[in-house]
Amino acid sequence: MSIGSEHPVSAEQIHAALAALAAEPAAGAKKRPEGPQEADRLHLLGSLLAKTELEITAATRLTEEGEMEDVLETLLGWGEQLGADPALAVNVLTNRLQRTALQVSETEAEEVPPGREAAFAAVMTAVYALSAQLHAERGDTEGTRHALSGAEEALIDILHGMHDLRVAIGDAPGPENEADS
Repeated sequence: MSIGSEHPVSAEQIHAALAALAAEPAAGAKKRPEGPQEADRLHLLGSLLAKTELEITAATRLTEEGEMEDVLETLLGWGEQLGADPALAVNVLTNRLQRTALQVSETEAEEVPPGREAAFAAVMTAVYALSAQLHAERGDTEGTRHALSGAEEALIDILHGMHDLRVAIGDAPGPENEADS
């Protein structure tokens, strides 16, 4: 499926939106004194997305009941922009999940901590499950099998990460203790 915007937003328009929100990328003017270029478009969209997510997070109440109301309100706005195309919605969700997975796995440590590894795998399980469903709806049996295999591997990674985290906090025996049993 190809997704194209009916009225694509230019790099200049995105940059103007960031400027209006006082969120221009700091390196932008130094890097490109001639102004934003189309090659900068995805980077600028990422900056605008981050600013939007930060604004939503700041505006969301931290009470269980209030937070859900706020999330639903933002979801209504999201749905109005998206329209009534379920395939497009899944594509947007998959894209968001992939960004989330990358963000979850980012760490300063040389090795990803087990809780983050499990969270990464959980997000990737969702990506693969959505992909499997899309392939199945298209009648693509091989694509469905491939996506299901990815989901199954990710589920195993979730369990390994959770077990490793239990070992780290002393709730489960580690590999050295399991040999003694």
